[in-house]
Amino acid sequence: MAWSEQRMVLITGIMASGKSTVAQLLSERLASSVHLRGDLFRKMIVNDRQEVHPNADERQLEQLRLRYRLTAQAADTYCENGFSVVMQDVVIGPLLHDFIAYVRSRPLYVVVLCPRADVVAAREASRTKTGYGIWTVADLDDVLRKETPRIGMWIDSSGLTPEQTVDEIWHRAPREAMIE
Repeated sequence: MAWSEQRMVLITGIMASGKSTVAQLLSERLASSVHLRGDLFRKMIVNDRQEVHPNADERQLEQLRLRYRLTAQAADTYCENGFSVVMQDVVIGPLLHDFIAYVRSRPLYVVVLCPRADVVAAREASRTKTGYGIWTVADLDDVLRKETPRIGMWIDSSGLTPEQTVDEIWHRAPREAMIE
């Protein structure tokens, strides 16, 4: 399948792994495309927002699943209206299976950005926004590497620019990242 055709792409990884930048750049290469930031659904909750802690309770996980379902529903709606959609969010651990199940449209490509933890820590230190608080880079990286199913295409983008990372996705995804 050529990249010129309509598709759904999930870009995931831990905070400061490059998801936003890579998703935007990939979206710009696709015709009729949408860059959908799943975290927006978390930010819309005004009262009783549940942040996911390392030992999350069911209430926190249910709100995370709600965010994923809303992202999938919005993505499917855009796809039904002729858009390719690049979704971007922290979807790690066993919940990656849930997220994939929530997305109805196919083809769906899953790309996991997995730069080394020291690279992520350096990126986080240089950003104006801070993503880490409850979690440490090492903690979240452990969940990514030890608990996330090896689904789709995993890219160690430690030594790559965002443009080079998108080139990797562009060339490898059609054969390595598709979920049936």
